[in-house]
Amino acid sequence: MHIVRIGGDASELRPAEEIGAKAANLARMAALGLPVPPAFVLPVKLCAAIIAGHAHATRHLRDGLEEGISFLESATGRRFGDRRQPLLVSVRSGAARSMPGMLDTVLNVGCTSDAVHGLIRATGRPRLAWDCRRRFLESFGETVLGLDQAGFAARISELVAAEYAGSDRELDSEALERLAGREQALIEDHADGSLEDAFAQLEAAAQAVYRSWTSERAQTYRSLQHLETLEGTAVTVQAMVFGNGGLASGAGVAFSRDPSTGARRPMIDLVLDAQGEDVVSGRRAPDTTEAIARELPKLESELGDILRQLERAFADAQDVEFTVENGKLWILQTRTAKRTPRAAVRIAIDFVHEELISKDEALGRIAEIDLASLTETRLVSSGKPATSGIGASGGIGIGRAAFSSESAQRLSAAGEPVILLRPDTSTADVAGFALAAGIVTAVGARTSHAALVARQMGKPCVVGCRELKIDPVARQAQLGQVSFAEGEWMTIEGDAGELYLGRCETIRTRPEAELAEIAAWRAQSGRHDQLAAAPQ
Repeated sequence: MHIVRIGGDASELRPAEEIGAKAANLARMAALGLPVPPAFVLPVKLCAAIIAGHAHATRHLRDGLEEGISFLESATGRRFGDRRQPLLVSVRSGAARSMPGMLDTVLNVGCTSDAVHGLIRATGRPRLAWDCRRRFLESFGETVLGLDQAGFAARISELVAAEYAGSDRELDSEALERLAGREQALIEDHADGSLEDAFAQLEAAAQAVYRSWTSERAQTYRSLQHLETLEGTAVTVQAMVFGNGGLASGAGVAFSRDPSTGARRPMIDLVLDAQGEDVVSGRRAPDTTEAIARELPKLESELGDILRQLERAFADAQDVEFTVENGKLWILQTRTAKRTPRAAVRIAIDFVHEELISKDEALGRIAEIDLASLTETRLVSSGKPATSGIGASGGIGIGRAAFSSESAQRLSAAGEPVILLRPDTSTADVAGFALAAGIVTAVGARTSHAALVARQMGKPCVVGCRELKIDPVARQAQLGQVSFAEGEWMTIEGDAGELYLGRCETIRTRPEAELAEIAAWRAQSGRHDQLAAAPQ
């Protein structure tokens, strides 16, 4: 089977329909000379056959993985599962169209016990090595073996409490080694010997990523976004770079422009001493601008230069995943940024002004937006909010509180607008997102996968409401001394990140200057003027 190589001296450009948009964009970035870890890709066409269990597909998969690992070993100077210079890899999905967070990823593949000792030998950092091992066990157990995340969470909580630590970030290398041992005991009966066989890990992870194409959340997302014609996902295997090696390292997501308003300023979330899943899952809050500037003073400038380069190369606003490994910046992914309708209009106009796209191209990009109903809703003076978080997607949402996707569906079926409140931003809640007038989470960041989906759907979203204690089982939430139950009214302000109890009064305005400019373009191009029927 032919694999596609990315990075080193062997980058190959292929269409997204063949290798997925993620890998196609990786290859373009490598060709631009950007710092991209080397990778190889198994094609989309293998997906359906793997899911069907065809023997020839399994042989092709194995052959492709062997060829690809040989390429990565040559490109990195490391050996897969080695006791001295180990190569670890991530196994990622990638369809021809972006499906953020809907398909599976397995990180730190190849992290056998031998590889742990190799990492310690190569880096001198036992905490990094044992953190990679326990992260691999968690990722492999949940994604490949289908085990409940709660079992891992319980063991982490028990050890954090026993060590009198604030979180797993504060556990030392000896504690992480014990945690890895407890997690291995949890899953080894299900793993069929693969925990100490690097290639068996890799093959199982690649099959799991292909199979995630048929997961319930992925099918729901494709239905909502009218992507049923997509044939499947590719699998990208990429050399790991480590953001979890200390405070000079980290993982993050950056938008080249504000995806909520369209403002021409980067939006960057970074978690220090972390890996990518910590950020995009929404389980960890990003570090402050001050902490990032203190630990990585050159990052904002370096990342800003790359974001501008990517906007010129792709002629659109970009959503970039990156890792900093001991001060060195690596770019792991770029894709067209999901954005709200009002941001789409602002970005299209600015890109014309900056001579990055033509007026006709801009009109094409906003053709599906109902410009006649494009409004900006603001709160009339509403007093002090009940709590505040991080504004992840702009706009006002007013509805009855729901604490699960099932509750959101029930309330919505009764004709009620709904605000979906969740402990974190899980993409498993995509069906509830589609019905909600707004989304609130207790933890998370602006750049988590579910926040991206909220913006794409045009839903107001507030994340990281730390004072909010949500109990989905009891169907209630607590704010200090105040509790509120499912079905009670609430209002969220997605720009400021504010939450109000009850229904607040609002006022609507129209972005008249932007709409007038678009109307002039339409007149010049001879297109039907969608604004003609707009209320004046």
